[in-house]
Amino acid sequence: MGSCLFCRIIAGELPATLVLEEKDCVAFLDTRPLFKGHVLLVPREHHETLPELPPELVEPLFSTARRLAKAVENGLGAGGSFVAMNNRVSQSVPHLHVHVVPRVKGDGLRGFFWPRHSYESEAEAADVAMRITGAL
Repeated sequence: MGSCLFCRIIAGELPATLVLEEKDCVAFLDTRPLFKGHVLLVPREHHETLPELPPELVEPLFSTARRLAKAVENGLGAGGSFVAMNNRVSQSVPHLHVHVVPRVKGDGLRGFFWPRHSYESEAEAADVAMRITGAL
């Protein structure tokens, strides 16, 4: 994927402030961070979304995300961390990436970045759950 921004960073064709390099994944600072220390973790292989990630790469990616969350908190004295990923919608670079963002109480980040929508009833919630379960 020669035109993929993250593939080019992984290949060393574009500069990045690296935080970690491992066999299956690479982490670097986001150039447009929510807060200083905002890290992007990417698989070395090009996969656009989490459902496309091969099963053998799931564990290395999430184990590394877990380690990074702890490192961001301990290394920066953060009170916690925000760990998230998008699949296609709101995914600015079409290469799977995990955001690991340091958090402190009162930092101004309010939960998720979208409005909440409640279920009309328990029946509606049950129907939605059933549709998801059926797709599994």
